[in-house]
Amino acid sequence: MSAGGSGEARPPGGTSRPGGDPPGDERLNRNLGFRDLVVYGLLFIAPMAPVGVYGTLDAKSHGAVALVYVVATVAMAFTAYSYAQMVRVVPQAGSVFAYARAGLGKGAGFIAGWMAMLDYLLIPAVAYLFSGIAMNALVPEVSRWVWTALAVLVTTLLNLWGVRAAARVGFLVLAMEIVVLLVFVVSAVVVLARDGAQRDLWSPFTGDETFALSAVVGAVSVAVLSYLGFDAIASFAEEVTGGSAKVARAVLFCLVLAGVLFVAQTYLVALLEPMTSAQLAADPAKQGSAFYDAVDVSVGSWLHDLVAVSKAIGAAFAALAGQAAAGRLLFAMGRDRRLPHVLSRTSTGTPRVALLVAAVVTLVAAVWAARRADGLDKLVSVVDVGALTAFTLLHASVVGWFAVRRLGGPVIWWRHVLIPVVGAAITVAVIVEASHIAQVVGAVWLVAGLVVLAAQWRTRQAAGTD
Repeated sequence: MSAGGSGEARPPGGTSRPGGDPPGDERLNRNLGFRDLVVYGLLFIAPMAPVGVYGTLDAKSHGAVALVYVVATVAMAFTAYSYAQMVRVVPQAGSVFAYARAGLGKGAGFIAGWMAMLDYLLIPAVAYLFSGIAMNALVPEVSRWVWTALAVLVTTLLNLWGVRAAARVGFLVLAMEIVVLLVFVVSAVVVLARDGAQRDLWSPFTGDETFALSAVVGAVSVAVLSYLGFDAIASFAEEVTGGSAKVARAVLFCLVLAGVLFVAQTYLVALLEPMTSAQLAADPAKQGSAFYDAVDVSVGSWLHDLVAVSKAIGAAFAALAGQAAAGRLLFAMGRDRRLPHVLSRTSTGTPRVALLVAAVVTLVAAVWAARRADGLDKLVSVVDVGALTAFTLLHASVVGWFAVRRLGGPVIWWRHVLIPVVGAAITVAVIVEASHIAQVVGAVWLVAGLVVLAAQWRTRQAAGTD
């Protein structure tokens, strides 16, 4: 299916969104290129995302931590491929909300957007809190909630300035993170060449003591959370120049690049790790700082401090990308009147109302958590189920659009059925492995969404508009 000369498929109705093109004050500016999309995706993921969970994964996988990230990258590739398929046929800002709406219907679209909203609003809050904690460790005289609020303020102003300006600043921050990662890689290689490895060279793929497939699979359910954020690229589909195929390529490229970076750094740090995976498993208190401890002992405290500063700044800009994606989701749901319509208002092509609402919600959540001793644990424990549920509906939308409604031409069963079904099975399995509190919060949020959906349906039925 094509629209004009763009070569992009469109939802039913032949326009960029069901019901016709949006009014001028509900449109977004098209000024993002491929590099900008990759910057947003990698910023949200964070190139050194494994730093905080390395110890936990090493302990869980019996030392096969690099293999865990290889498997996790392959597992998330199914989701990335489904995103790439749907963004080509539904090139809209709402991402999974728009895809499920087109492939499964309005109700499923609302639930997909509702569940994604839980994570798009809370993941930035977690990132802001990480930044506040890191800055407080460097400057303890200033409370971590103050640093957290300052990070929210700075990145919100950048987002309000415009998506292109935020991408330019984000590129500089991402470049800094990549440089720090390269410094770590070079330093690690030098130390390994000079002093030798603490473990066998193949152990990050085979385990440092015994290999257990069940242990690797259990660790993968945690590792996939490092990738949450690459999907945010699809939120900018209405702001990219050159067609939605560029968005699809960026989604896949970002996932592969993140996977390579994750495997490389966990492989090297595992060889530097002075403790065995069994020792880490027996001492959970050591797991959170295991990456830093290994770097400190083998390379020196200077690299420890450099990584910490990079994580502090990088976390704030991961939140910037997350806040931008959250704003686009709220914008799209407001434009389709599934949330208050005022969220769809734009100013100079920027969804400023939606961005401000997202900023306020993340500010409240982040500052609340920053003022509590257990705040980080509370936030981290609930940020994954919403996204994973939305991913499951994404896979179902591929089947719905291509195989059930047959709107994409001839059905290619491995592409339109097999891949999304396997992808859905993976995301459901990860939900099953999630923490109990995450499952409870996800279930409560889902029920709330169903109540809102039912209320909207009754209102529209009464008005004769649905």
